[in-house]
Amino acid sequence: MYSTLNADIRPGAGLGIFEIGDSLWTILDKLRANNHMFPQVDVKYDPDSSVTTPIIVHVRPHLDLLFSGKGQRLHTISVRQLRDPNPPVTLQYNGNVISSTEQVLRRVLVSRTFGPTYPGDDLRYPGLWFSFEDDSITEGIARGGQVPDREQEVKRVFISQKGNDGKGEDALDEVKEGAAMEGDVSRAIVKRHDGIVLNFFGSAKQFLVRLGETTAQDLTLDLGPPSKVHFKEDERMTIHSSKKQGETKEDTGYFYNYFQHGIDFLISDTTHIVKKVVLHTNIPGAPLFQRYKRCCWEIEGMPEDDEDGEGPVVISPPLRVLTLCLDTPPRKRFYDRFETISHFLSPHGTPPSMLLDRADEEDDLTLPSSPTRLYGYDGIILEVTESSQVVCVILF
Repeated sequence: MYSTLNADIRPGAGLGIFEIGDSLWTILDKLRANNHMFPQVDVKYDPDSSVTTPIIVHVRPHLDLLFSGKGQRLHTISVRQLRDPNPPVTLQYNGNVISSTEQVLRRVLVSRTFGPTYPGDDLRYPGLWFSFEDDSITEGIARGGQVPDREQEVKRVFISQKGNDGKGEDALDEVKEGAAMEGDVSRAIVKRHDGIVLNFFGSAKQFLVRLGETTAQDLTLDLGPPSKVHFKEDERMTIHSSKKQGETKEDTGYFYNYFQHGIDFLISDTTHIVKKVVLHTNIPGAPLFQRYKRCCWEIEGMPEDDEDGEGPVVISPPLRVLTLCLDTPPRKRFYDRFETISHFLSPHGTPPSMLLDRADEEDDLTLPSSPTRLYGYDGIILEVTESSQVVCVILF
């Protein structure tokens, strides 16, 4: 017996439990929590550039959810197969049913409910449009001047941000900042040998996490309690330690896992001070996909010359003095290719790498490209996929 999918349409804002601007991590978590309603979910992505290209989540048989490539934010909701009874779908607007197994959604009902709109093959309103074509997420096929039939049956309903309703917009466009993003980390600026600066949507405040200074209590006060506290048990990397056998055992520590921010903090178990930070990119197909929300990190470098730094450019007399407001120190971002970031961190060559296969830790886990490589730099380690995408940044 199938449950009815009963969802209210909110133009420009969402559909049912889905909010425009929600993260991919949040939506997949909602689908998992409601697997009795959504038993079959497929995630489609480009394996060669999944860090920058849109992702589509098919919730069979009725929903297609399109996420922006870089921000991994819900961009467009498509409802299709409105008449498919397995499971039945009911759409409401302002408390009134406009589509169900008994109520066919037709052009005339759309016009009566939402009012007049500009002429075209589809009926378009701010943040909402109705298509009369089957399985088409783009513009409807031209009808050669055919007069619209008031009894035409709506085949697909689309919800997106107002001003981003598929006309003159690109699916690659990022979602504008909205209520669903408030409180999320908008970007994390990585400063080698120092720490990270966290910026948040809906707030001008910043939170600086300093290696060797910020305490576990500081994290709790500014970020709230962690999603999980994990005590470090994996000691395999100690074989590479410079400490000699018999010397005092290293302070192993424990992790504060903030899955909702895509960040882990390793904390000393003696001083309770942050000693390492891990920032996750949440790349589809990688072993850690969906464990963490995407963290939009940026690695900050030091200016190599005046053109890269902050400050004035002065042209000596007799020419007039010209002062330019230049960019902040150069940065490389989570969506840059590994080769670009590696040259940024080490201009004189790529360091040797270690092979890591996280699938080895799970007997039943099989992935097409599970092995990654670890590259160590001064104060930073990068975990990289075979397609040169950076899975995570480790700052120590």
